[in-house]
Amino acid sequence: MLNRLLAGLLALLALSAGLAASPSLAGPVRTGHLTAELAAASQGVTPGGEVRVVLRQVIDKGWHTYWRNSGDSGAPTELTWTLPPGWSAGEIVWAPPARKPIGPLMNYGYSGEVLLPVTVRASASARPGDTVTLRAKAAFLVCADVCIPEDADLSLDLKVVAEDPAPDPVWAPRVEAALATAPRPGQVEALLISGPSGLSIAATGAVLAGGKVRDAYFFPYEAGVLDHAAPQTLDRGPEGLTLALKPAPGAAVPSSLAGVLAVDGKVYEIEARPGKALPGAAGLGPPPSPGPATAATAGGLAGAILFAFLGGLILNLMPCVFPVLAMKAATLASHGQDRAAARLQGLAFLAGVMATFLALAALLLVVRAGGAAVGWGFQLQSPPVVAALALLMLAVGLNMSGLFEIGGSLQGIGAGAANRNGALGAFLTGALAVVVAAPCTAPFMAPALGWAMTQPAALSLAVFAGLGLGFAAPFTLAALAPGVLSRLPRPGPWMETFRKVLAFPMYGAAVWLAWVIAVQAGPDPLARLLAAGVALAFACWLWGLAQKRAAVGRSARVLGASALVVAGLAVAGAVWPQPASAGSKAPETTGASTNGLAYEAYTPERLATLRAEGRPVFVNYTAAWCVTCQVNERVAFSSRTAAEAFESSGTVYLKADWTRRDEVIATDLARFGRAGVPLYVVYPAGGGEPKILPQLLTPDLVVRAVREAAKG
Repeated sequence: MLNRLLAGLLALLALSAGLAASPSLAGPVRTGHLTAELAAASQGVTPGGEVRVVLRQVIDKGWHTYWRNSGDSGAPTELTWTLPPGWSAGEIVWAPPARKPIGPLMNYGYSGEVLLPVTVRASASARPGDTVTLRAKAAFLVCADVCIPEDADLSLDLKVVAEDPAPDPVWAPRVEAALATAPRPGQVEALLISGPSGLSIAATGAVLAGGKVRDAYFFPYEAGVLDHAAPQTLDRGPEGLTLALKPAPGAAVPSSLAGVLAVDGKVYEIEARPGKALPGAAGLGPPPSPGPATAATAGGLAGAILFAFLGGLILNLMPCVFPVLAMKAATLASHGQDRAAARLQGLAFLAGVMATFLALAALLLVVRAGGAAVGWGFQLQSPPVVAALALLMLAVGLNMSGLFEIGGSLQGIGAGAANRNGALGAFLTGALAVVVAAPCTAPFMAPALGWAMTQPAALSLAVFAGLGLGFAAPFTLAALAPGVLSRLPRPGPWMETFRKVLAFPMYGAAVWLAWVIAVQAGPDPLARLLAAGVALAFACWLWGLAQKRAAVGRSARVLGASALVVAGLAVAGAVWPQPASAGSKAPETTGASTNGLAYEAYTPERLATLRAEGRPVFVNYTAAWCVTCQVNERVAFSSRTAAEAFESSGTVYLKADWTRRDEVIATDLARFGRAGVPLYVVYPAGGGEPKILPQLLTPDLVVRAVREAAKG
């Protein structure tokens, strides 16, 4: 008797354990790493009518299930229905998937909560008043670091009604939202293009027009056709986009490609069939940046502002800012013993920097909104602007040399009125510093500005504000720090000599800008600029002479008026627009730097041809007005070792010259997450992902990148 009792208890425990481990037939079911249930969008169904039923998954944190095409591994969710006679269930309406990279693989699936609607049709012979039970066996593959198959037996009781049922107050809105976010056909037209470099999809449609697509990705319905882990190259056009795709190893060219095109958070169902590229879609180009831009924008707005601030700090060390650093140094030294005046100078300089950065940013955004493809430093792509800056640098240098004065002398800066003039001068110095800093792009700064160019105006301006704060921080903090001021020498006669010495970097800046004019527009505009420089120097001398006569009580009005007239004529002569043919300079198609490093002019077509041939390619996005670019030219590309590395590896050197406005190059920069130059992109032999090099180069870095590219 005791043995039978123990056996009965053990059987009862085993049955209880089995029931506990088995999913329930009603309501939500816990499978192990997710909770699943069935729900209906309405409170019943009419005979022969339809009802939306949804499979809801609530997946544990860190785990995921799979889309209809699971990608390189995994398996999709499956539903096997058991329905009353005459009833039927349609296909799952799949929610848009997310990419799930795992090591070298790329999978597609869902995390968190996902709703998968299914249409169920009732039997025409169903009797109103009856309650039917819909049963489905759901099979999931739930994965994190490991994958676990899990099942659930689900059921849903549904009432048959004679008239149209009322929507379920809880589930109807959720099911409608799930259907609204599901991809729909008919909004995008797509063609499949095959060529030597692989496959591409050209897509057009009103939802893609404008060329402002930031991100796009194609999720194929069929597995084994595409290499899911390969990056998809995006190129934008005025009426659509082109995505370059990599076929799966050994896969035949498909007769068509069906799937989901995800564009900036929205999804469209497409079926691409063979044909020629659609008008207004786009040709193939380089892919989005896989490097610094990703790191910079990982934190969204906060990350972009931080990178902009760091870039602004480093911008103070770039060569193009050296002349204005000299002006700042002279200003700070003049107030070394007057803390109140120094603080005023620091805050005024900060205000000038911030106002100018935000004004330039606003102008840049307005120009881009008008359809122009421009980026950071865009103002220096205009020869009249460059000419005006060259004359301004010359005038500042002549002022520092003592040819004429603006405001009081350095010895009188401590007075109250001069303090006011000093604050205005500091503000203008800050503004000038920003203008001449435009040719430089410091580390951290490029990805931040590239991100800002793709955002709404308010976010873009916030990033530029971070850049301005970083740029102004060293001088402003030094002006506000008593410890720094106490270590500065006392004002004295030495400051006049110091100011005159610092005039020569300004002359150097004027010469450099004159060279930029020669590169941009040719010899005729350069001759006009040089003549304008002589006239401006004469005007400054007249102004200085007028100031001296006014100081001794003599009439100086005629001299002053003459100076203003001559200066106005000089500036007008330098910046007045010329006919399109005057001074025009055809772009060079080939050339060689010092030490024989040969290059070709960049075009997207030439790059595509070289990549189709499997050759390694080095693309240098540069500009004559970009000081950082010119320093790299002299330091990294002019070495004999660099030329030998290019020659021995067979790497083709392409130069993308952005000295003058070029929408093709501007579009490339934006595609790589950049708003300005320099940008150095190396394409490996045999295809594959390009590599973006740092903005400051060394000969060893260039040689190493070229040799690695040759290996493929």
